[in-house]
Amino acid sequence: MNLIVNNGWLNVYKPPNITSSKTVLKIKKQFKLKKIGHAGTLDPNAEGILPIAFGSTTKIISFMENKNKKYSFTIKWGEQTSTDDSEGKIIFKSSKIPNTDEIKKLLPNFIGNIQQIPPKYSAIKINGNRAYDLSRNKIEFKLKPRFVRVYSIKCLKNKKYNESSFSVICGKGFYVRSFARDFAINLSTRGHILRLKREKVGIFNVTNSILLDDLLKIGHLSNEIKGFYPSSVVLDDIPALEVDNEEKNKIRMGKKIDISFLSKNSIEEFQTKKIIFAKNNNELIALGYIERNFFRPNKVFNKEN
Repeated sequence: MNLIVNNGWLNVYKPPNITSSKTVLKIKKQFKLKKIGHAGTLDPNAEGILPIAFGSTTKIISFMENKNKKYSFTIKWGEQTSTDDSEGKIIFKSSKIPNTDEIKKLLPNFIGNIQQIPPKYSAIKINGNRAYDLSRNKIEFKLKPRFVRVYSIKCLKNKKYNESSFSVICGKGFYVRSFARDFAINLSTRGHILRLKREKVGIFNVTNSILLDDLLKIGHLSNEIKGFYPSSVVLDDIPALEVDNEEKNKIRMGKKIDISFLSKNSIEEFQTKKIIFAKNNNELIALGYIERNFFRPNKVFNKEN
């Protein structure tokens, strides 16, 4: 049955040359959505997976942002730009072009927990202002280094003598542009991102995504749309409490429910977790916690259809 949905995720494939915020605005206008947001900004000239939450699913965007990501990208050697990608002005040049052996030898230094300083042109907020706005207005500011996680990074086959392609799997907060800048400097040269594609965010990948243009041709959101996922799909690593219809209605009114009918071991296991979620079949009802023998909701979700 093709059901119209009010909450959920859209695994959207963003094309290059459009910002993440404009992508959201187009979807919001097309489907007349009141609540909508995206998880993890993609650069305007980048393409790939942009998870979109709508309805009360926007309450759990942070869970999607914490998922691991996979990128493929190309570094152009010999030039560093103001934005660390091809959109910016060239600010430093170098005649050195690293060879494959030099690149592969250095890569292990950038795996694990590493420190990065985000690009000056990024969506990070500085005293309430976006870093890219401050940069465009030529206002001086400093960004602090922070630790990010890199699980693996590979150098792929080079297409040109001054370009190298890579694939990386990383955690939250990793900037590919910062990697290009820092990696080039460590190779005694300069570099910037020429092409960037986000291939995966959690379980969302290119294969199960929907192209932005294809999505905008659809009249309404339904559970049959390619790229649609229910809210709970991002909570696969959080314990779930199955509730019946009566309990579901109580939770939606903000009331606690008695879970003493569960086994002692189940209750004790839930009590060790900071957060769990209540669901009815595959429908996400609420996020909450266990207090003694009760489930107390702190984020309640509306009906998904």
